[in-house]
Formats: sequence, C-alpha cells, structure tokens
Amino acid sequence: MTNRIYYTDPSCRTFAATVTRAFDQDGRPAVTLDRTAFYPASGGQPFDTGRLGAAGVVDAMDAEGDVIHVLSAPLAAGLAVTGEIDWVRRFDHMQQHTGQHVLSAAFDRLFENGTVGFHMGADVSTIDLAREAAPSEVERAVDEANRIVWEDRPVSIRFVSPAEAASLPLRKEPAREGTLRLIDISGFDLSACGGTHVERTGAIGLIAALSTERLRGGSRLTFACGGRALRALRAYRDAVAGSVRVLSVLPRDLPVAVERVQAESKDLRKLIKDLQERLAAHEGARLVADAPQVGGVRLLVRSVDGWDAAGLKTLAAAAAGTAGACVVLMSGVPPVSLVVARSAGVPVDANVVVQQLTSRFGGRGGGKPELAQGGGLAAPVEEIAAAARALLESALA
Repeated sequence: MTNRIYYTDPSCRTFAATVTRAFDQDGRPAVTLDRTAFYPASGGQPFDTGRLGAAGVVDAMDAEGDVIHVLSAPLAAGLAVTGEIDWVRRFDHMQQHTGQHVLSAAFDRLFENGTVGFHMGADVSTIDLAREAAPSEVERAVDEANRIVWEDRPVSIRFVSPAEAASLPLRKEPAREGTLRLIDISGFDLSACGGTHVERTGAIGLIAALSTERLRGGSRLTFACGGRALRALRAYRDAVAGSVRVLSVLPRDLPVAVERVQAESKDLRKLIKDLQERLAAHEGARLVADAPQVGGVRLLVRSVDGWDAAGLKTLAAAAAGTAGACVVLMSGVPPVSLVVARSAGVPVDANVVVQQLTSRFGGRGGGKPELAQGGGLAAPVEEIAAAARALLESALA
C-alpha cells in the first residue's frame, strides 16, 4: 500500500520515492510508488498533477490502497524518482476544500442545515444543503464563515479509532470504517475527511457565495475561495463595467436598465413580426407572380435577404397562399435555413423535400406536407437551390 504523505503533510511539494510497479492504465503509462504526495481524486476533490522524474503526472487515482499515477511517459519499476506537485493547483484545492468545511459548518451551526453533497469544479465549487436556505441565511452563513477565515484559526490533522470518533462532536457521521482522519478547525468544525487542507483558515483568503438554486427540496450553493474568489470578482467587475458603459447607467441602476432593454426588445420583436406578416402578403404575391410555371404550377425557388427563420416561414406561407404555387425560400449564406410550402392540391410533400435536402446537405428539419422547414444546411445556397428545383420538377412532371 502506498504511504500517503498528504495525509500528514498536505503542504509537501517535493518528495523522494521508488517506483513499485509499472503498467498500462487504459492505454496510458502508469506507476505506483512506495510513498506519494499526489492526491487521487476522492471526496469531491480533484486529483493532483505535477511530475515524477522526467514524466508528467496527468492523473492520480485510488485503487485498493494504492495510488495510481498516470504518466505522460513510462517509468521503470525499481526506479528512484523525485516527485513534484503542481503547487498552484494543490493550493487552490486546499483553499476550496477547507473553505467548504468552514462554510458547511457555518450552515450547520447557525441553522442546523447539513451539507449532503460537495463538488469542486475547475472554476467554482458547490455544496448541496439538506433543506432550502433563504437568501438571508446564506448571507449570515457566509459572513460567519469569513469571520472564521479572518480569525486565522489553526487547522490540524489527527487520527482516531471508531470508538474515539463515537465520543467526539463530529459534524456528520463518517462514511467509512476503521481509523479515521479528522480535520479540526479550531473551535469551529471537526470532520472526518481524507482531503488536503490549509494549515490555518487565513490561507483560505475569502469565501464568496456566487449563486444559490433550489435542488431536490434543498439548496445548491455555488461558491469560490481565495484565488478563485478574486478571479470571480474580476469577472463580475468587467461584466458590470461593460454593461454600465453600453447602457450608460450607474452600477446600481443596472437591473432596472436591463429590464427596460428586455421590455423594449420584446416590443420590437412583436413589431417586427407584425410588419413581416404585412409585408409577406405583398412580397409573397409579387415573388410568385414572377416565378416560372412547371406542369401548371408556379415554382418559386430562391434565396431572400433580411428575413429570419420565422420571417421565411411567414413569407413562404404567404407565397403558397396563391393558388397553384410551390415555394422554396432560403437564407442567403450557410448554414442555410429554408422553408418549403405549397398550395392546396399541388402534388408535392414539403416534409419529404426538406428531409431529402437535409439528408444531402446536412442539418435537420421537418413539418407537414403543406409546409416544412429546415436549418443548418452546409452548402452554397446556389447548390441547394438547384437540388430543390430538381426535386420539385421531378415531383411535378
């Protein structure tokens, strides 16, 4: 079994070890070591990366007591190597994981709202709370958690037997049996955990709640600590500054300004739809009148500019409203949107035509025999138009 240095010394950055086994792991070179500081993915915390000698460590995983190190290049069994942890990544994980303990403990202490799930992503982390948390409760818990951060309390590691653990005020029941590794945030939280943590709460820097959502009767809280919190603040700053510049309002007026823009956009979309419907009746009749006849049917196949997908449908339907007409209208540039429509009594199945065109040129679509539409066709519009005309002429012959 691998001696796990991170259990007792999570701040270890370099270490000496011996390769105990070399093998392939899913087609990639891998080794186990007699001792390691590399943390394998577990308990919601991602794995460490770094180097073993000349090889990069690209993954680390737990396997029946051993830590498997997946490498960028093979190493031989028996080789003495120096391991080096990617400290930026490790310290980030330590900040997030310790911050999660503090934040979860704050919810538990203030509101008896336990954490039932934890996930650490690449940019943000989440905790799932047993019951729904009100916005005021989130603010109080985050304030309390940051108080503990700024008091710079010690974070210690100790190992206890199951009997000893039973007599201790653990925040939640341990998920495993046997000797337990406890993370003790002085005077605030005591939890069984195998992850890596900072030595003092001050190293967390800051705990920032970014959002909350309802989830299965509880709440999912998205948060960031330390360097991630700083990056999130910068992203929000840039977003606010850009919005303020575009909308010409003060930051505090942004919500009202965005609501106004949304309302204006909704009104404009409605106005455009009404105008397109009025224009379609006249433009459709004009286009059909100039179209050639095939088998006694006006055959209109062309691209039109200035019409979105909904507008194309409106225009095609208006054009097909003329007796004895079959219409294919397309947008001007790939990926092409198109609408196929026909008048009552014209022996063309619009849906079949769309399926044939999307099968040939890509994209997808469908509809009814009298009107169907498609999108995402990846070919020049002239080529699609020629294919559509050939299909219709064949159907009308």
